[in-house]
Amino acid sequence: MCTGACSKFIAVPLYPLALVSIICNIMLFFPDFTTDYAEIDREGVNTITQEVKYMGGVIGGGIMVLIPAIHIHLTSADKCCANRCGMFLSIGFAAIGVVGALYSLSVAAVGLANGPLCFWRNEENPIPQWGTPFHNSTGSYLNDREMWKWCVLPENVVEFNVALFSTLLVAACVELVLCCIQMVNGLFGCLCGTCSGEDVRPKQPSSIHTAHCKEIAKIFLLVQKGHHERQSSIWPHLFVKTQYFSSAFAILMC
Repeated sequence: MCTGACSKFIAVPLYPLALVSIICNIMLFFPDFTTDYAEIDREGVNTITQEVKYMGGVIGGGIMVLIPAIHIHLTSADKCCANRCGMFLSIGFAAIGVVGALYSLSVAAVGLANGPLCFWRNEENPIPQWGTPFHNSTGSYLNDREMWKWCVLPENVVEFNVALFSTLLVAACVELVLCCIQMVNGLFGCLCGTCSGEDVRPKQPSSIHTAHCKEIAKIFLLVQKGHHERQSSIWPHLFVKTQYFSSAFAILMC
């Protein structure tokens, strides 16, 4: 597979992955599919999980991957960035994508480990309060659904956060792998070319073809010279011009 075709194969999946990351991050601002908690949080009362505010999906897995994906895709397009310079630049863009994917992955992993911010209570803490009841569980709550019942509000917030943060985690892992592959692919494209027309040298005319063109030009010159000698001297300049135009035409046709 050519490096240009490989770039297209890498860039196309990055578009939906970046879009999924952005959508998941935005949805995390609206637990229970309502805007009430976002409005309360804006007023100064923490009701939204802290890791959601880090915008790992929007900034990291979204924008920082989407922009490199556009350039990587252009390296597979003819007469655009499908050249050694474009492939060299794609290494830098892919590195930006790697950083963004790592940021999104880290935020999603921390969000899963700490659990959601919710209005909670349990047997040890019978008084309901806003907080992160799973903060010190080191992620063990993920395997204990009974602990999920500690969160009273927003409803089903644990399932909501686990599903979306898990999606962000998987998307970031795939983005990370694809961007790393593109860094290697960009290096090969920079060194070896992209299999596009710009990297292929035009074929030089063969010596036989050149000699043939010269012979045709000589024949035209001789024909025009004999024709000129047989004509009246009234039109000498006209036939001289015709001679040169015919010779030039013969060479161009070759």
